[in-house]
Amino acid sequence: MRASAWLVPLAVISLLPTAYAAADEPSANALQTLDQQTSQLNRVHNVIVAYDGEIIHEFHQGGPGTAQPANIKSLSKTVLAAVTGAAIEEGIIESVEQPMVALFGDRLPSGLDPRVSDITVEHLLAQQAGLERTSGGNYSAWVASSNWINDALSRPFVDEPGGRMLYSTGTSHLLSAALTYASGETTHALAKRLLGDPLNISIPPWPRDPQDIYFGGNDMQLSPRALIEVGELYRNDGMIEGKRVLPEGWVDDSWTPRGTSQWTGDGYGFGWFVTQLAETPTYYGRGYGGQALYVIPERAMTVVITSDPTPPSPGGQFQQQLNQLVEELLAASDDE
Repeated sequence: MRASAWLVPLAVISLLPTAYAAADEPSANALQTLDQQTSQLNRVHNVIVAYDGEIIHEFHQGGPGTAQPANIKSLSKTVLAAVTGAAIEEGIIESVEQPMVALFGDRLPSGLDPRVSDITVEHLLAQQAGLERTSGGNYSAWVASSNWINDALSRPFVDEPGGRMLYSTGTSHLLSAALTYASGETTHALAKRLLGDPLNISIPPWPRDPQDIYFGGNDMQLSPRALIEVGELYRNDGMIEGKRVLPEGWVDDSWTPRGTSQWTGDGYGFGWFVTQLAETPTYYGRGYGGQALYVIPERAMTVVITSDPTPPSPGGQFQQQLNQLVEELLAASDDE
């Protein structure tokens, strides 16, 4: 059932303090136009706009509401990258230069290509492991395997570690395993302790592989409002109420492209795509079916869109339509 858009009282939902001088707030007309355009995309469930640290607008038209957990699909990769940054700040991982094998210890299968030893945490974050992808046409066989980690590690190298971006959920799953092995905690426990607690957001359990490693890079359950908090953490350079959650310099590193998406041409850093919308630097995470988190620091804005995650996917064209919603919101704000 479609609900009307509504403005959230600013005293009710207070987010993080801004680290930027605020640009102009989106006007009522710009937000109304956003709602009208969104209502034509029936797959979209929610759109939330935060400005200068406050949620100023919510639009809901079916599916889980803005405060309810929703399957964010591969947008989980962006959240997992944040957990990894928090784990580095905590000292669980030394740095992004640390080799993956050092975190796995004696849990590696035998007979692996020696180049596996060259894969670092940075390569896992930036989707540059060099291993054959487990996404796309290989996905079904991978998740049907008896050991997802061994399957991903045993795939042939199609590039060198640190080479081109090879978008693969198996690569993100190796990062989840590395976090689990290095910490002695589940990835879910780490996410709750290092990210959920400081941001005061709920991170419910999500699926695990046959070895009980939480799925790295897919099927996390976060509410749209919780995603706003994750975006605001990045917009505020990894700080929350004066406490550093992400390492100093982590946000800049995360938003520095290491590779390029072969589908969109956008750059890719640590779990974030890098682009420009309305001639404004924009950083976004995305997931199957239309899940998206945008951070636009120059405009002091964070935007979340959640959509129906069930197959079939509407494809890359739908993501471009979501980008256009944000682009036109930015352009309308310019015109006011």
